[in-house]
Amino acid sequence: MHGTTNTLTIGERVAWYRRRRGLSQEVLAGLIGRTADWLGKVENNRIELDRLSVIKSLAEVLDISLGDLLGEPSLLDWTADSGTQTVPTLRAALMNYRALAPFGGGTDAEPPSVAVLRKEVGALWDAYQDSRFGYVTSHLPDLLHRAQAATDHHDGDAQDDARRLLGLAYQLTATQLTKLGEADLAWIAADRGLSAVRPTGDPLVTGSLFRSVGHALLATGRYTEAVRLTEDAAGYLEPHLSHATPALLSVYGTLFLSGSMAAARANDAGTTRTFLTAAHQAADTLGTDANHLWTAFGPTNVTIHRVATAAELGDLQVAIDLGPRVDTTGLPMERRVRHALEVARAYSSWNRVDDAQATLLDAEQMAPEQVRHHFLSRQLALTWVRRQRGKPSTELVRLARRLKVLD
Repeated sequence: MHGTTNTLTIGERVAWYRRRRGLSQEVLAGLIGRTADWLGKVENNRIELDRLSVIKSLAEVLDISLGDLLGEPSLLDWTADSGTQTVPTLRAALMNYRALAPFGGGTDAEPPSVAVLRKEVGALWDAYQDSRFGYVTSHLPDLLHRAQAATDHHDGDAQDDARRLLGLAYQLTATQLTKLGEADLAWIAADRGLSAVRPTGDPLVTGSLFRSVGHALLATGRYTEAVRLTEDAAGYLEPHLSHATPALLSVYGTLFLSGSMAAARANDAGTTRTFLTAAHQAADTLGTDANHLWTAFGPTNVTIHRVATAAELGDLQVAIDLGPRVDTTGLPMERRVRHALEVARAYSSWNRVDDAQATLLDAEQMAPEQVRHHFLSRQLALTWVRRQRGKPSTELVRLARRLKVLD
């Protein structure tokens, strides 16, 4: 299945793997507590399979990864922004044994000053929030090499500053790889980041890196573990909150937003509400939408997660009532487009397909790379094509081809 085609819906992938495992529809449906009629509709695209809790259950029974059903990882296109060296080059940077060796010599890169490194890390994080995925991916290997060189070269306070920046570079690497569906590599990057910053004892950057660990857990369907991580990470940060800076408060609140998604995907509505309440309280204390340490945290991001968690829990009424009314214009592009995908999902599930398609097309105009690499947009477009019984509109066919789900 890997590398053969991207032109199957999730339901069609379920059917492919079910046959590969020699299971009937009745048996597979029974193993996840569903009916054969329901599974037949899923496999024939009559029911949208977009709730990750259900997709994960099917993946577990079929003994495959979550990414196998989502069609991830997806190939990053070569563009003027990305060049022709993308994820494989980044993988090589992460697997450079010299960076781990006790005898040193981790990189041959010229060590930059802390001030220059801080500027480079910030610029690449800004590019990520602008949804320039190809650009970020292609520039991360050099940033990691330079940040490691700075850490090896400097000493004292300057070395601690370099370690913090190396940690943030690894966090960006983990975040970007998660967006591309490279969950295993994202886990390595998050782990490296925590190792880099641990000697500094800095709760701010450590707490920020916990978000990346949580995202990596989410990407592999380990939702219960991600909920526990949220609780543990919050407990780690709480002693530092009595005199919290806006940045630390933002990191703390964002942990609960990530945790709320984990709880929703674990079908734990109570914990989802608890985490959203904690995030709401942190946002109220912060007082406004902000972007400290690239968190995009504030009241609007909390509302965005209320919509997303409602959709994951199957509460479409909340998603459809609240989602289109959220004003995201003050947030970074990555957050705006991610919310637009949730609104498109809600519209489609509510059978308002014209509104869903318009929302998805608008999102694609804003950030084509981000839309191309999210399973929701790919599966929505392909499902709409399938449902039009061989006569999809020209506009829809063009969209599906741009998303690389239609030959």
